[in-house]
Amino acid sequence: MRFADIIGQEELKAHLRRSVDTGRVSHAQLFSGQSGAGLLPLALAYVQYLCCTHRHDGDSCGECPNCRQISDLAHPDLHMVFPVNKQGKKSGEAMLSDEFLPLFRKLYTERKGYFTPHDWYERLDLGKTLKGAISAREADDIIRKLSFKSFEADYKVMLIWLPEAMNEEAANKILKILEEPWEHTLFLMVSEHPELLLPTILSRTQEVNVPRLSIATLTAEAQRRGVDNPLKAHNLARLAGGDLLQLDHLLRGEDDSSRRENFELFCTLMRLSYNDRHLELIGWAEEAAQLTREQQRSLLRDSARLLRESFMLHAGLQEVSYLWGDELAFCSKFSPFVDTRNIEPLIDEIERAQNQISQNGNPTIVFTHFALSVSKMIKHL
Repeated sequence: MRFADIIGQEELKAHLRRSVDTGRVSHAQLFSGQSGAGLLPLALAYVQYLCCTHRHDGDSCGECPNCRQISDLAHPDLHMVFPVNKQGKKSGEAMLSDEFLPLFRKLYTERKGYFTPHDWYERLDLGKTLKGAISAREADDIIRKLSFKSFEADYKVMLIWLPEAMNEEAANKILKILEEPWEHTLFLMVSEHPELLLPTILSRTQEVNVPRLSIATLTAEAQRRGVDNPLKAHNLARLAGGDLLQLDHLLRGEDDSSRRENFELFCTLMRLSYNDRHLELIGWAEEAAQLTREQQRSLLRDSARLLRESFMLHAGLQEVSYLWGDELAFCSKFSPFVDTRNIEPLIDEIERAQNQISQNGNPTIVFTHFALSVSKMIKHL
């Protein structure tokens, strides 16, 4: 993966190049942002630039042995860790990333590095009850791998994708490495939710914030993919909200089933909340509890998005709204019930539920409390 292969992010690419060219490579870095902004591809392009033996014109050469092997996720000095699990796992059986690396490479190659955690969990076929995790046994394996000398490159690189999936024991073991790093070792964490990491880990890493893609970048990308009408390309880019993966859905004209289901659940929750239908709210919570963990997190993310957009509509800022179709129609009618008095408490309640779900809280209890709390905030506006 070269910087040239990544869409947009020119300022960030320049910053990463400078850090390597001037020898200011922090031993522990945290890349944070959304998958659709190029989070994982940027981290790997940075690694490739760092290890390239013939880099020129502000990019890796793409031809030397280091570049070829890193591009294939097959370099002996690049170690990959990501959340894993499988159906039918035996009690006490440890799941390690190496076992699933061929599957991860295949998804990475197919999507050119642009895919979500949900895409990965679907590829793992985890079903509704399992979720991906990074275990303490994996942390032990990380320590073992990094204790060896590098084989070919100047740096040994450990890249952890979604470190927020670590359990507490694993996180504490990783913390020890960050406190006493080996020489010429680069520790990269690539996270969509850095707020879920231990504060002590955050304090020992240099954060690299990957921003959402600009409307201009996505407009140009839409035109490159065949949208001839400049106004249509601009509107699609605006609706994508800085996310290349969302632009993909819009360009294909797909009705994203997950987004649609989340929207319907959101509408039901708000209608029941307004009408004080407490028994039915409990039924809603039980339905939400039947979703997979990743689907539950997706529901909460979409709920936060729709509430924020409703607030923007209430404030008269329709021109910057990222809604369309049924979402725009519902939120336009619902917007009078979201204002400065309840938007922050509502978002706080969503974030609390997200954290509890991520920490393996009982989903029935979490969503029951969430639904009843939302009802109180909506009804008594």
